[in-house]
Amino acid sequence: MTGTVKTTKEPLFHVVKHAERTGRQMIGFRLLAVALSIVAGGLFILAIGHNPIAVYGTILEGAFRSKIAIQSTVKFAIPLCICALGVTLAFKMKFWNIGGEGQLIMGAVFASYFALNFPNWNHWVLILVMLVAGAVGGGLWGLLAAAFKVKWGTNETLLTLMLNYIALHLVSYLQAGPWRDPEANGFSKIARFDKNAGLDKVLGVHFGWIIMLVLVALVWIYLKRSKQGYEISVVGESQDTARYAGIHVKKVVRRTMFLSGAIAGIAGVCQAAGSDMTLSMGVAGGVGFTAIIVAWLCQLNPGMILVVSLLFSILEKGSSVVQSTYGLSSDCADVLQGIILFFILGSEFFVRYAFVGRGKKGGAK
Repeated sequence: MTGTVKTTKEPLFHVVKHAERTGRQMIGFRLLAVALSIVAGGLFILAIGHNPIAVYGTILEGAFRSKIAIQSTVKFAIPLCICALGVTLAFKMKFWNIGGEGQLIMGAVFASYFALNFPNWNHWVLILVMLVAGAVGGGLWGLLAAAFKVKWGTNETLLTLMLNYIALHLVSYLQAGPWRDPEANGFSKIARFDKNAGLDKVLGVHFGWIIMLVLVALVWIYLKRSKQGYEISVVGESQDTARYAGIHVKKVVRRTMFLSGAIAGIAGVCQAAGSDMTLSMGVAGGVGFTAIIVAWLCQLNPGMILVVSLLFSILEKGSSVVQSTYGLSSDCADVLQGIILFFILGSEFFVRYAFVGRGKKGGAK
């Protein structure tokens, strides 16, 4: 009796980890990705019947055409940058914190309690208390996910994601219940904050931009120059190695997630008391999810997070002007942003991996 040997056909291409690229090559890949994203976006604009050069010009003009436009661009960058700094701490130790949105919301909720109930306090005392309360609120929301992770080994990605929606519905409960504005004529909304509870403006923008710059510096120093930052890196590389080195892994996870959530909570304070002057369902507006993209795009580098957050803000502000100028729907603007992000994020794949043809060998050297 003769048997047959089954052979599996080798795929035409397979993916291998690329040898470490030089800094110049990595910059080249990313610049090429930006160029290709602009071309691809231009083809999309052309396909819907508009001049790509004119539309791109409108995006830039929309972000910088006036003093107010520049201020709006910076204002959008503040919560995005701060929230991206927050998730960076968690990602650095490979704790997949997808809950920046919820942590931002809880920071806004905690701060709003003092803004609504103690509007007559000394202005700077009230602002300081609101910032601390926001940090505590966001930190506790992050710590909750860390506690479940270290105690029961829960999946932090799913848990932090679900906590986002719990935080959002908490705001819905507050604006329809205990914090409902009695002068809202039956609408479910929370009253606007007293002017005393608002963040003061510096150069036309609330001073959240100063907080943002300070946090960029502090997070960089914390990650690069502190013992706790070193512990985060070791835990991220290998928890077994961290334990062998005498690092209390559970303590590091809890501490880092509290700090991660606290920073996102400060973003919530800036949004509620700086931009909105109230607490609403739109206080986060998807910033927490965009912050994840920004953090990964910047390779968890605080300085680059600042730059890319500003670029995202230019794109966001400019896209809104394009909508009104050319009569495009918000979906078209979102598609354009998605195309650009697709190419830029895709470049990160080719920085680390390569396609190898059938019959060839490849891999990291």
